[in-house]
Amino acid sequence: MDFLVVLFKNKEKKKIINKFKTEKRAISFFKKKIEESKSVIFNKETENGNPCSYELCLLKRKSKSTSPIYIKDEIGRQIKVELDSEDYEIYKVEKYRIEELFLDYDKNKKISSQEFIKKYLNKSGIKMISKLNNKIVLQNEDKIKLFTFKTCDDSERFIDSLVTKFNSEGKKDCIFVKDYSTIHRKYLYKILTDIGFPIDYLQRYSTTFPSKK
Repeated sequence: MDFLVVLFKNKEKKKIINKFKTEKRAISFFKKKIEESKSVIFNKETENGNPCSYELCLLKRKSKSTSPIYIKDEIGRQIKVELDSEDYEIYKVEKYRIEELFLDYDKNKKISSQEFIKKYLNKSGIKMISKLNNKIVLQNEDKIKLFTFKTCDDSERFIDSLVTKFNSEGKKDCIFVKDYSTIHRKYLYKILTDIGFPIDYLQRYSTTFPSKK
């Protein structure tokens, strides 16, 4: 194949997503994947307790006339992209957002932010979404749901992502509360333990720890 669409994680090749013979089809697919990436509400920023970032690259078979490709790092520096391959060169590269998943405690199942919104936030009535350590507590009238994230930073980032989305769409049926108040944390601990959630689980701050790699 003359063109490859490849996912890179932390500047290293993770997997080949697709292969193409023609430039037109390769570019069309690449652009579609980038647009899908831009629609991700809550993206993955850590894996196995370590920071991670992703790029989507379009590779083409090497030719005699090759122009270097540069991308900006986290502090805005121009970094030349190098590819450890004798057959291919980088044709296009873009930052890529991968959907982060989190635990729906009741279902014991990982879900995405889109699933969370569709299943729990499209219902009528005012919803309250509160951060409690690395958890999110959803209250809709007398119904309470708990969701667990990797870290406290992730649960806070999730709320920030929802606030941005709801503000852009003009939605006013959700109240967002971060756990900066001791009184509010005690209130959440009480209502959650009263309905059976274990206090030691609620008080945890993280589900992951950095690997030794």
